[in-house]
Parts: sequence; structure tokens; C-alpha cells
Amino acid sequence: MRVAVLHQHVPPNAGEDEQDVLEEAATVSEALRELGHTVYESTFTLDLPKVTADLRALQPEVVFNLVESVEGSGRLLSLAPLLLDFLKIPYTGCPAEAAFCTGNKLIGKQILKAAGIPTPPWLTPSTLAAEASQAESWIVKSVWEHASIGLTENSVVSGESGLAEGLRRAEASAAGESFAEAFIHGREFNISVLGGPDGPEVLPVAELVFVDFPEGRPKIVDYRAKWHEDSFEYEHTVRSFLFPPEDAVLLQQLRDLSLKCWALFRLRGYARVDYRVDDQGNPWVLEVNTNPCISKQAGFMNAARQAELTPATVVNRIIADSVTQ
Repeated sequence: MRVAVLHQHVPPNAGEDEQDVLEEAATVSEALRELGHTVYESTFTLDLPKVTADLRALQPEVVFNLVESVEGSGRLLSLAPLLLDFLKIPYTGCPAEAAFCTGNKLIGKQILKAAGIPTPPWLTPSTLAAEASQAESWIVKSVWEHASIGLTENSVVSGESGLAEGLRRAEASAAGESFAEAFIHGREFNISVLGGPDGPEVLPVAELVFVDFPEGRPKIVDYRAKWHEDSFEYEHTVRSFLFPPEDAVLLQQLRDLSLKCWALFRLRGYARVDYRVDDQGNPWVLEVNTNPCISKQAGFMNAARQAELTPATVVNRIIADSVTQ
């Protein structure tokens, strides 16, 4: 099969979060060739006539969509699947509607709340004065950007003045348009879900363990923890797949909620759901990540390895689940 691996253009001076898609494209291309497919790489930019011409010239039978942003902006994430729908070219991963509704975290949280799925309370700059007292502490996040863009140890704030300053600081940074979410003190989990012939499969649950974080440092996966390999945060944020028996009920709750999110947003191919679990053991959905990174070292592929799935098997299942739908 002719497969075009499509990703955003990555300029030489791009940050680690954008450079990562090149490693991801290499992982996917290697797996596709192992599966016997003919592979072409193509880049997505705002020059839509050129992107269209390139794809029509390649005549792929399917596009493996790895576009995570356009011109450095997550706001334009859904452009790629929208164009592919228009061109009637089958593609992997979530449809355009799901990309938009989860790409905008505020819309995603509104959909989760309406469906009765627990997600932490939130506020925006326009509702700050009326809602600042809802929580003792808050974490300021980008509305559109993912991959921990804009998240720092200063993103956890408290009080109305702290919130106002945190939101101002975030909106002046790479995070851009921002909101504040009630900060859940507790544990953090990633749940990877992979499409399959019998429906979505929840891969082994991963917990992010914050090892020896000094008192006062927020236990969060900020930009340094995610991308700066020589930082304290990166070295001391450890992914674990080992759990004591007493976590069995919680782990099942996380699996069940993840499948509800899959159905709610009409996902396909693959996804990851991020959680915090409070001190009373209650899980809260932070984000639903469509088309999460599947480079060899990414969390999704780590979970796949725990399930004894190779990158080629993962890629093959993503194509099968996406195209058959």
C-alpha cells in the first residue's frame, strides 16, 4: 500500500516539542516499511494549494497523519484532517471534529462535564473574579497548545492576584490563550488506548512518579520534565507500570473512564487520556489527547511494549482501525 507520512514543517530553530515529530515520523516510516508498505514523507504547511498538489501527486492510499501543529500553532491542528476529508483521502487517527474538540481544552472539558465525566473545575480570565475561590490552588494552562508548552513550576498559583498574574504571564508566553484549572494534589496517570479488531484496547496503565521533588516544587509534568533531558524535572519524573494490589479498583476506574472518553469523542486509531487522582482516590480527567506521540521513546510506545506490542504492530492496528471506520 502507498502510505504518505504527513507531518508539519519543522524549522531548524524549532523547540524540542516540534523537533520530536521528526523522530516520530522516522519511527512510523520504519514500521510501515517493515510491514511492506511503500512510504513517502510529506510536510503540511499553511500553503494549502501546495500541500494539496503534493498529496495528489503522491496518490497515497492512506495518509498517516502526524500533524501536531501548523506554523508552530496548535490552534490549527484540525486543518490537516479537514483537508484530507475534503480530498477524500483516508487517514489515520481521529477525525477533524475530534481533533478540534480535544485540541481546544476548554471545549473538551465542557464536553466531558456535560457527559458526567469528572474533570477539574476551571476558569478563564473573564470569570476569574467570580470563580477564584472555587479552589485553593490552580494550574495555568494553554487553551490550544499541548506537549506541556508554557507549563513551568510557576504555573501552579493561588489566590485571585496569583491567578491574574499567572494568566497574564502565560498569555505573554508560548502558551498563548490560557485558562486556569483547579490543581489536583495527588497522583498522575497516562492511559493509552489502541484501536483493534474487537474495539479499543486499553494498554497497561502508566503512573508518572515524581521522585524526591523538594518541598514546594509542584509535582507536575512541565516543559522541562517533558523535554529537557538534563534537568532535575526530567530525571526525577519516572514512568511506572507497577502497582500494588490495593490499586486494582482505581486502575479499573481509569480504564473504564478512558473507554468512555474514546466513545464520547468518537476517537479512532489511538489516543491517550491524562489523569490526576486526588488524595481521596478520585480520578479526574485532565485532557484527552488524540493522535499522541508514538516515537519509540514516547509514553504510548512504552505502554505498547508493556503489552508486548512492537511498533510495527501498533502502526498496523492504527491504520486498520482508522481506515476501516
